[in-house]
Amino acid sequence: MSPLLAVDNLSKLYGARVGCREVSFALWPGEVLAIAGESGSGKTTLLRCLSGHVPASSGKVHYTLRDGRSVALDEMSEAERRLLMRTDWGFVHQDARDGLRMGVSAGANVGERMMAVGERHYGRIRATATDWLKRVEIAEDRIDDSPWSYSGGMRQRLQIARNLVTSPRLVFMDEPTGGLDVSVQARLLDLIRGLVKRLDLAAIVVTHDLAVARLLSSRMMVMQQGQVIEEGLTDQILEDPQAPYTQLLVSSVLQV
Repeated sequence: MSPLLAVDNLSKLYGARVGCREVSFALWPGEVLAIAGESGSGKTTLLRCLSGHVPASSGKVHYTLRDGRSVALDEMSEAERRLLMRTDWGFVHQDARDGLRMGVSAGANVGERMMAVGERHYGRIRATATDWLKRVEIAEDRIDDSPWSYSGGMRQRLQIARNLVTSPRLVFMDEPTGGLDVSVQARLLDLIRGLVKRLDLAAIVVTHDLAVARLLSSRMMVMQQGQVIEEGLTDQILEDPQAPYTQLLVSSVLQV
């Protein structure tokens, strides 16, 4: 079996400033990888390079399509990349407003992604949108409401429904619980964990919160100043960190 995503010496430089440097790893189907580190460590830059939101300065990202072909992200046309992001990939932003159409209803947000892959039957679109709102614990009678009327946690759940309705194989998540109240975070994390498991999704989760990494991921990379300084099984790293920076990070955040 081929990896779903293969990353080889990926770097992003902003002049003299390093976004990320020489990052390599493989992500396998159904695997959840956490990228952890403090603000400014390069984790979000790496995620945006992996997902094609910004071009890398050097290195390669290869993705294995459903037919088994491996394609290099930088060699795809803009139309091919857009199709990939509407079908096989999802991206959950920290601020749900960045991932939603705030000027249309909740149901239209979910239905719009279905229409982007060719669905045109209004009844099927509305029924599927209703089903997905239920899956993310949003009441059916809120389907025609604007996301502006939703709470922060509801917006994040709506963004997740919008991303997952096309049955992607890989989802990128940038601090998916950032900025939410602790009680809302816990509920959202339980929801994400359940959906990832039931749908057999692969995911890359950027987080500064090691508790989020522990709950969601099986494998983890720790970044500092744009470089990966430690990687391995999540529980192993959190229980026995090797790099001094990781030891400091763990001791300051988690009781292990």
